[in-house]
Amino acid sequence: MPSVQQQFRATKKQKVVDADAGDKSLSSGDKAQDKLQVDALAQRIAELQDVLYAQRKHKILIVLQGMDTSGKDGTVRGVFGKIDPLGVRSVAFKGPTAVEKDHDYLWRVHQQVPGAGEFTIFNRSHYEDVLITRVHDWIDEKECARRYEHIRNFEKMLAETGTIVLKFFLHISAAEQKKRLEERIADPDKHWKFDPADLEERKFWDAYQDLYAKAINETDADHAPWYVIPADSKTHRNLAIASIVLETLEKLKPVYPAGNPAYAKLKVV
Repeated sequence: MPSVQQQFRATKKQKVVDADAGDKSLSSGDKAQDKLQVDALAQRIAELQDVLYAQRKHKILIVLQGMDTSGKDGTVRGVFGKIDPLGVRSVAFKGPTAVEKDHDYLWRVHQQVPGAGEFTIFNRSHYEDVLITRVHDWIDEKECARRYEHIRNFEKMLAETGTIVLKFFLHISAAEQKKRLEERIADPDKHWKFDPADLEERKFWDAYQDLYAKAINETDADHAPWYVIPADSKTHRNLAIASIVLETLEKLKPVYPAGNPAYAKLKVV
C-alpha cells in the first residue's frame, strides 16, 4: 500500500493535465468525517511543530503553487492554522517591488526561508519567476533554463543546510476555477479576493499547464520533492497535504531537548 507521499509524488515527465484534479481517493465518502480527519491531522502537525521549535534542529519550507483559486490561502488556514504563531510564518509573494527588482530574483526569496525550528509557508514563490515571466515572454527559453538551474542549486543548498523542502502544486481544473471565480464575482463579501486580472490570466490556461509541468520536471528532487495535489475538492486537498506533511514530520522523530536536572531543586516563592 503506497504512502500518501508516494501516491501524489510527481513522476518523471509529469503532465499535470493528465492528473485527475477531482480525485478523492483519500476521502471516506463523508465530507464531515473528512473535515474531522483534516482537523486531527492539523492538530498533530501543530504538536510536532512545537517539538521542532523547541529542538531547533530542522527547518520546514512549504511551497504552495497553483492557478488562481486553487486554494493556497485555504491550505494555510486548514492545514497549518493550528500551529503556534511563534513557530510558523506565511509569506505571500506578490509582484516584486522596486527595491527587489534591483537585486537578483532569488534575493527576496532567500530572506524569507525558515530559521531553525520554524515552519515557513510560501504562498506562491520563486517559481513565479519561471511561470508568469515565461507565459508573457518577459524572459526567453534560455533565461528560463538558467533559472531552473538557479532554483535547483538554491533548493539543494537549503536542503544541505537543514531545511526540509516540500513543494505542492494545487491542481485545479479549468471548470472548477470558472465556478470559483464566478462565486467571487457574485458575492460582494468576496470581491476583496477578486482581481479582474485573474480573468486575463485564465486565457493563458494551457500555457500555464505546460509550464507547470516543465517546472515540476526540471526541479523535482528527492531533497525537494514536488507533489501534484488534486484541488477541485477543498477538503480532499487539505487531507492530502496534511497527510504528506505529517508523514514527513514523523520520519524526523523530533524530541524535546533534555531537561535540566538542576531545575528540580528550584523553588518558586
